[in-house]
Amino acid sequence: MNTVVCFRPVGQNELDLIEESDYTAWPPRLPEQPIFYPVTNEEYAIALTQWNVTDFGKGYVTRFYVNKEFMDRYPIKCVGAAGHTEWWIPAEDLDELNKNIVGKIEVIREYGPLK
Repeated sequence: MNTVVCFRPVGQNELDLIEESDYTAWPPRLPEQPIFYPVTNEEYAIALTQWNVTDFGKGYVTRFYVNKEFMDRYPIKCVGAAGHTEWWIPAEDLDELNKNIVGKIEVIREYGPLK
């Protein structure tokens, strides 16, 4: 089975919800969040996480693998610099994305406020 590696920056609240699923699923999107944005590379996820620490106090970089056939349905969008690339997955497709996760969602980095 072919998989695609995805990364996503998360705050503590989202990480708590992921933990409730035993690290197997992303929580439902809020009404003001119509799109789920996994990113294509660790460097971009790190940058986003570090930017978000200001708002959330703590941030995490997650990594997860998804069946390639599912991810191929969504074009990669460049949203800034060359490495700022992500998929835009409509919130209504999130359950299907969760069913296509292979393995567990992993926390690979953690950031706190600068001292």
